[in-house]
Amino acid sequence: MQQQPAILLALVVALAGAMGLRLAWLQLVHGSENRARADENRIRLVPRNPMRGRILDRHGQVLVSSQLTYNLYIQPRQVSAAQWPALRGQLASVIGIPAPLLDQKRQAGANDEGYRIELAHSLKPEQVLRFREQAPTLKGAEVDVDYLRAYPYGSLGSHVLGYTSAITAEEYDKLEEKGYRVQDRIGRSGIESAFESHLRGEWGGQQLEVNAAGQVQRVLGDKQAKAGKDLRLTLDLELQKAAERALDTVRKGAIIAMDPQTGAIRAMASRPNFDPNMFSTGPTTAQWNALSRPEAPMLNRAFQGFPPASTFKLVTTIAGIESGALPADGTLPTMNSFCYYGQCYGDHGAFGSIGHRMALAVSSNSFYYQLGLKVGPDGLFKAARRLGYGSLTGIELADEETPGLLGDQAWKKKVLGEPWTPVDTITSSIGQGAVTVTPLQMARLYAAVANGGWLVTPHLVERPTKRTWIGLKPATLRVLHDGLRQVVTNGTATILNDPSLPPVAGKTGTAEDPPRPDHAWFGGYAPAQKPTLVIVAFGENSGGYGGTVAAPMVKALMTTWFRGVSPPGRGSPAG
Repeated sequence: MQQQPAILLALVVALAGAMGLRLAWLQLVHGSENRARADENRIRLVPRNPMRGRILDRHGQVLVSSQLTYNLYIQPRQVSAAQWPALRGQLASVIGIPAPLLDQKRQAGANDEGYRIELAHSLKPEQVLRFREQAPTLKGAEVDVDYLRAYPYGSLGSHVLGYTSAITAEEYDKLEEKGYRVQDRIGRSGIESAFESHLRGEWGGQQLEVNAAGQVQRVLGDKQAKAGKDLRLTLDLELQKAAERALDTVRKGAIIAMDPQTGAIRAMASRPNFDPNMFSTGPTTAQWNALSRPEAPMLNRAFQGFPPASTFKLVTTIAGIESGALPADGTLPTMNSFCYYGQCYGDHGAFGSIGHRMALAVSSNSFYYQLGLKVGPDGLFKAARRLGYGSLTGIELADEETPGLLGDQAWKKKVLGEPWTPVDTITSSIGQGAVTVTPLQMARLYAAVANGGWLVTPHLVERPTKRTWIGLKPATLRVLHDGLRQVVTNGTATILNDPSLPPVAGKTGTAEDPPRPDHAWFGGYAPAQKPTLVIVAFGENSGGYGGTVAAPMVKALMTTWFRGVSPPGRGSPAG
């Protein structure tokens, strides 16, 4: 009994010492770590998404915007692994979302930064209302407003406009330093991708102090999100609509409409296409399967190379006149069958001895077989490159564009290991063989003819662009202008010789693609005397002719573009 005070004192000292050691351990050794944990428990991070900039047509009509939507989130720092099953069950009951899907979303959105995790998007009003009613019992979960990318015209212009989708975990590791967040969205194709930095904006957010019940006590920091900038395109909405309707006549194809003086794209459409709205909410399995079918709906055919067929005869004409192989007033005999180098090549008619203008009008193959041989492969491909074939055009969507193919002598030797023969020259002269051209490249060529010899840079956003003088002789331009006009007045595209339209000039083409059906082409411009619009229409494996498949598509666009414009005189252009 006499030792009890000493024992109690020793016990108190021991306990006090233990507490002191524990406090030292917590505050000195692990102080910073514990302070961070305390902050995590009392501080809630509430990010604010930036509203992505709108995409407008040249008149300010909205082509792409963002609309408000309600999403379901959880705050991972407020919901432990032990608490999650109960909360998951409540959310599944209140919102009507299967528990396994909630698990999947939570796992996919896990992050070290403590950012909230999206469990569901695009909630219906009744789901939001049920959540609000039960919110006090759903600690750690919240419904908040977000922005959903919206394409009001659906699939219209989908290849040009592009689409956005959430970044992956691998992408986040690379994009974090650029200000991207977990589950942020990024432009994947088209304008959405090419002008990502212009459109995306900057994130904002709040730091909120909350109590043990999760109630907000005060705002520790607040940064407003910075909206992305609007972007005005050169596209014309009404002409784009006309292009989409025109392409409904073929299963696969493309249309380009362009200002021949500046290179501003007024319409660009490709078939088949897709609805970019599906990527805003995430495509279903059925939608992914549809996008992955062999017809390749997401491929922009305006940027892909195809045999140009008779539309390439402009290149052969230019090569012949510019090189002096056949002067502007020169003639050649035509025949039903042209035989050379042990082979015979058919033509669709014998037209006697004709010149360049008539050859373009009737699209005489035998004329161009001979002209190609006179020019030779070097001169032929030199002219093609001079006119922009075989290289990218300079359009903003360069990552999606292909240069086509000019299979010249060096290419054949390198790729096929075979020498060049006259057969190759003959087929190349009419745009067959190892020659492919994109619809956009062809539009650029016809623009150069229309504007008097300037190779323009196609563009979708108004900006200073390069025009290159290719130096065509006046005599060459006169032949081309007259010949292309005669194609419409008394040649293979008389469907465009319509009094309701201004005078049209252009060239048809029907390209062989064995064993598949033929391709159909038309490239042209109007008004013939002072062109303001170039159009190239292409029907991939349409099985028809340029004059019966492609030319009617061009007519539909010209009818829209020149509606209300009084047609000028309909004679051949001067000069």
